[in-house]
Amino acid sequence: MILILFFLLGLAIGSFLNVLIDRFPREESVIKGRSHCDKCKENLKWYDLVPLLSFIFLKGKCRYCHTSLSLYYPTVEFITGIMFVITFLFTINNFQFSIFNFQSNLNFQFLISLIYYLFIVSSLVVVFFADLKYGIIPDKIVFPAIVVSTFYLLTMNYELLTINFFSAVGACLFFLTLFLITKGRGMGFGDVKFSFLTGLVLGFPNIIIALYVAFLTGAIVGCILILWRKKRIFGTSIPFGPFLVIGTLTAIFFGEILTQSFLRLVSL
Repeated sequence: MILILFFLLGLAIGSFLNVLIDRFPREESVIKGRSHCDKCKENLKWYDLVPLLSFIFLKGKCRYCHTSLSLYYPTVEFITGIMFVITFLFTINNFQFSIFNFQSNLNFQFLISLIYYLFIVSSLVVVFFADLKYGIIPDKIVFPAIVVSTFYLLTMNYELLTINFFSAVGACLFFLTLFLITKGRGMGFGDVKFSFLTGLVLGFPNIIIALYVAFLTGAIVGCILILWRKKRIFGTSIPFGPFLVIGTLTAIFFGEILTQSFLRLVSL
């Protein structure tokens, strides 16, 4: 029941993230203006905006002009729902709680950590789809996430602040070097700013895992697209932000396991 509640919460948050994904890159206000159909501009009613269900019942079309709706919307909602469940289980595991008796173990530190990681995951979802759809990593997502992460480290994990800060600076300098060498063609400046957030959240050695996974998945997808002779997606060059998000999520949830596995392999 708890997992279902977190999945439903993720669906609702995912619906809001869709608004951020579309409006931040366009420099539109999030709080002004009702949601509307991009084609006919008709304002949508509340029953048109029920996460996932409205898309299913409307058969993926606008109620008013019957234009096909983008699969982005239900995809973002569903992925956010799944990510909220995974984040909840991850946080419980970090505090060594059992899902069957976690209510009796609830404490302030657990709740703050859960809220923090849900916020970071939500930010990563926005970065992933905004960069994939528009080729833009919104500063309005990255900078607040940096502030929140710094405050979290200061109050909850002060002992990690130094190593995480230097990990952030190192990742940022690495991407800045790539940006300067390629003159912005191989790496956007948005990736430079986002890499600082990634390093701040992950610290060392997880930032190494994130970068390795990001470049590996990027290389694999790039090779596949070259073989298929697909050089562009959605009318723009392939962005690197989504791969960095994949690497970051991998490092958050599986970084410790991967590090221990690597150390055991080296010690053989």
